[in-house]
Amino acid sequence: MSATAFPVNPVLLVDDDRDLLRNYTFTLRADGITNVVTCGDGSEVEAVMRDQEVDAVLLDLNMPGMSGRDVLPMIVQRHPDLPVIVLTGVDEVDTAVKCMRAGAFDYIVKPVTEDHLLTSLRRALDVRDMRRENALLTRKLLSTELSQPSVFSKMVTHNQGMRTLFQYIEAIACTPQPILVTGETGVGKELIARSIHDASGRKGAFIPVNIAGLDDNVISDTLFGHVRGAFTGALEARKGLIEQAEGGTIFLDEIGDLNSVSQVKLLRLVQEREYFALGSDTPKRTNARIVVATNRDLQALQRSGDFREDLYFRLRSHHVSIPPLRDRRDDLALLLDHFLERSANEMGKRKPTPPPELVTLLSTYGFPGNVRELEAMCYDAVSTHKAGVLSMETFREAIIRETGSMPVAPVTPAAPPPAPDFLRPEQPLPSIREAERMLIGEALRRTDGNQTMASQLLGITRQTLNRHLKNIREKEETD
Repeated sequence: MSATAFPVNPVLLVDDDRDLLRNYTFTLRADGITNVVTCGDGSEVEAVMRDQEVDAVLLDLNMPGMSGRDVLPMIVQRHPDLPVIVLTGVDEVDTAVKCMRAGAFDYIVKPVTEDHLLTSLRRALDVRDMRRENALLTRKLLSTELSQPSVFSKMVTHNQGMRTLFQYIEAIACTPQPILVTGETGVGKELIARSIHDASGRKGAFIPVNIAGLDDNVISDTLFGHVRGAFTGALEARKGLIEQAEGGTIFLDEIGDLNSVSQVKLLRLVQEREYFALGSDTPKRTNARIVVATNRDLQALQRSGDFREDLYFRLRSHHVSIPPLRDRRDDLALLLDHFLERSANEMGKRKPTPPPELVTLLSTYGFPGNVRELEAMCYDAVSTHKAGVLSMETFREAIIRETGSMPVAPVTPAAPPPAPDFLRPEQPLPSIREAERMLIGEALRRTDGNQTMASQLLGITRQTLNRHLKNIREKEETD
């Protein structure tokens, strides 16, 4: 396992007692907080912090010369977002409380216990991360530009909602906190997870794993690995995917299907950043970034008792919700062109020209399979395409298979007048009945007589359209 320092910027320990500094350093490093800087003189703190950024400070109040009481105001004034934990004696609690009011994050009464030290410092690091993330998120959302547009090059879109999502991803990508990605099947959750990894600047690998349908033993062996002799047939030790993702990102897809036993192990991984290989009682630490995804409602699963509440809240430190394709209809033409070109290139064909009516047809469809479904339609259409304008038949058949409706012959009035004519200033306006007849006729023409699609295009139900058509026929018969 690589010895990547954690946190990125060091924790500064300030105490005139060198033995205590060594003890604190040993305790922190044993718990995985390996990036530690020590200072034995309060007068040196300003110079240390001028030379490097730190993520937290552990400050003894009673030191000869420049005491912690003198150092604290300087830190708070120059680094207001930096958490400072003060160390104080039993008879100085009132002083410690005053320090809290002056801007300290927490205080610990000596003698310091390991649990108290680690709990307070980890909370301080979490707060530091959140403050940094909030500042970065504010800057990102106030900006109209992406700092790393190439990271999102595989996400074909010009939808403003997606662009805002990319800005949010840039803001949270560099944080160590878990990220929950949600969205319907086919919206591109793994693409988003890869974008998060690429935007993070992490040097390690991006390791995806789908955990749907796996039992605890398989999940544990896959993620955590095993030692030799852990089970029958384990003749050699094997690294798990968590270890392979060291310094990178582990992406767990279908997290909503995780069984209860595995949920406990994942909670430890997320909360403590450590895990046990199968057959071992020695914990291993990791700094791999954890990104999880699901198309299920995790909150509903949590409420029903099928998903741990503590794990749910840990995983949703950051939440990326990808909109379905039906909420991105302005992307249809762009995605259609992209998938037609890509499928034609892969099949060694010329890119076909889609008819203008195709986007109109697609815009009437809900796409339950989202972008992946549109991609499959395009590949199917290109595979059967010979020459000329692309046929709409493949798309129409795919929609019919999904919706269960069959195209029927259009029942339209004979020779309806062209819709645009009455928009000319010199033409008289039609009556409400005539306008209705022209609008229905145009919708049926655009959908080649498919009444289900025509009703969707008009924003009415199929039953309402049938009623209007019946009225039109009865009116023609009486006329």
